Amino acid sequence: MKIARLLLLSIIFLAAMAAPADARVVRVEILSRADISGSFGDAGTYERITGRVYFAFDPRNPENRKIVDLALAPRNARGEVSAVSEFVMLRPKDQSRSANLAVIDIVNRGGITTFVFNLARAGSASPETAEFYGDALLMKRGVTIVALGWQWDVLPGGNTLHFQAPPVGSPRHPITGLVRSDITIDTATSSIPLWHSLAPTLVYPAADENDSANTLTVRDDPTGPRTVVPRAEWRFARDSSGVIVHDPRWIYMAKGFTPGRIYEFVYRGRNPVVVGTGLASVRDMMSYLKYDPSAIAHVRYGIGYGVSQTGRFIRHFLYQGFNTDERGRVAFDGFFAHTAGAGRGSFNHRFAQPSRDAQPYSTFFYPTDVFPFTSVATRDPVTGQRAGLRDNLRGSSATKVFYVDGGHEYWGRAASLTSTTPDGKQDVGFLTNERRYVISSAQHSSPAAWPLPETARIDGTSAYRGDPLDQRLALRALMSSLIDWVALKKEPPSPVYPKLATGDLVRAADLKFPQISNLSVARIPNEPYRVNFGPRWVQGIIDREPPTVGAPYPVFVSRVDSVGNELGGIRSIEVLVPLATYYPWQLRSGMPAAADRLVSFRGTFIPLPKTEAERRASGDSRPSIEMLYGDRAKFLKRVDDGLSSLIARRLLLPDDSTAARNRMADAWDRYGLTSK
Repeated sequence: MKIARLLLLSIIFLAAMAAPADARVVRVEILSRADISGSFGDAGTYERITGRVYFAFDPRNPENRKIVDLALAPRNARGEVSAVSEFVMLRPKDQSRSANLAVIDIVNRGGITTFVFNLARAGSASPETAEFYGDALLMKRGVTIVALGWQWDVLPGGNTLHFQAPPVGSPRHPITGLVRSDITIDTATSSIPLWHSLAPTLVYPAADENDSANTLTVRDDPTGPRTVVPRAEWRFARDSSGVIVHDPRWIYMAKGFTPGRIYEFVYRGRNPVVVGTGLASVRDMMSYLKYDPSAIAHVRYGIGYGVSQTGRFIRHFLYQGFNTDERGRVAFDGFFAHTAGAGRGSFNHRFAQPSRDAQPYSTFFYPTDVFPFTSVATRDPVTGQRAGLRDNLRGSSATKVFYVDGGHEYWGRAASLTSTTPDGKQDVGFLTNERRYVISSAQHSSPAAWPLPETARIDGTSAYRGDPLDQRLALRALMSSLIDWVALKKEPPSPVYPKLATGDLVRAADLKFPQISNLSVARIPNEPYRVNFGPRWVQGIIDREPPTVGAPYPVFVSRVDSVGNELGGIRSIEVLVPLATYYPWQLRSGMPAAADRLVSFRGTFIPLPKTEAERRASGDSRPSIEMLYGDRAKFLKRVDDGLSSLIARRLLLPDDSTAARNRMADAWDRYGLTSK
């Protein structure tokens, strides 16, 4: 009997070793753990935990087959592929006071993003003090916040969160492929980096610096003809304080790079990594917190939050069906995709560069704004392809999703394509468990710092660079509604976004702006083009760099009122009771070229004329503050009425009304009528 039992145990053990492994967190390494000073409402004391999460992915599991090149990565003794994420966790120390819900902060280029929901933060304070978190909206609700690294190319060091992705291939069997880098030059320089101009990142090394595939070109317009720069005129190097040093991450040209021109470098790279394990790590971290009772913060519900780059990450995650873990369980119960526009990103293909995006006048033709754009299936009339962003509903049919953009995303991120057919002729709706909200007149992701300094004034105008419309107030109300929808099954506010049918979406060329002295207006929004990366793109492999560029998709922007503020979306108190025009775009005025194109991310602020006499003298067509309100008391009465309407529509938290009113009173004191 003893021998038979041992034999049976041996068979069971061997069978277990041969079976595909479950999606799992192998282990969590805690590097620091400390209480945060102060108390956070009913949740009490919070603790801050930092550490690393070790993941393992089974290439044999059907849920992992979508991860490009996972099968080509080195494996451990169990036949799995390993990866490591850094994390920061904020959790109630007494778990009985937890909301039983976690928000995964899908960090943007390594940086924590959920601070946008906190007012009155002291960013220079220690993260172990309550002052660092301001009013700590989510923490006072008992929410566990987990900021998780997922992006392989974040530079080591600093305060960013990192992700160690598994390599592809080996020294004996190296894998090479085409890599592309572009940059728009706005100031004279002799050296350009191979990374995105937003911030330095890791880059793929050149397989052979003398390879004939390595090509530098220059052009004067995104879709203009390229001119090849002779190989003898450039090399892999950079200028280091007057000394030219070899550096495979830079291109050096002795005669310099000309401001106003677009330079593009295509080269044969080596040593790719399995970029898509970043998507799987986010999935498995959420599953670990929900389904492992021994997790360091075990919860019932999970929401993913991403902004800009990571808002696009969420759209990509949903498109490729990543919300089901290796055991077929639902990972996330909700998502808040913030300022993603119509995009996805470079998150799961060979030689993917996650930092790359699509901006109005840089980073052109990466796989960012690519069909399909709408949740429900539509047909591209040019290619004949029919598809929807949410065609793959495995694991996410019941997942609640908020898509939240600002006005800028209609100008700079092709956001109208999320709700129109690809030919721009009809509105397209959303799925039952999705909601769409647009914050009218808001610049990208977060407001400009208030008050705007005089140094931000645009020469010869009354306008300022930067849009200070405080979109955080609407974001706080929306996140609160998403949490209630997920955890309490409470229906969220009705969708609010511009539509063709209501006349609130118009062509930029047809937009009727108010007349403002000496101020040029935007007419060229960022347009996505149909692109072809070659025959193996469906497998996640690029064979054509740069891609073949086809016809553009039509994009629309929001109609504006007589002040110039946008219609059709959530009209914040600054727009309901205006003292200024809040344009969510900013022109490249003063740049060496393309002054009629847009800068990335930022808007423009133009105070209203104070008096009718001032308005007439300047030729400003907008109403004056004198005509709109008369005096401060009448203005504040209008503010109070506007705040009440926003609260009633659940687009402003009642507790935020004081902050909103104080801000408007301060705006009056700065830009309103002077008391007599």
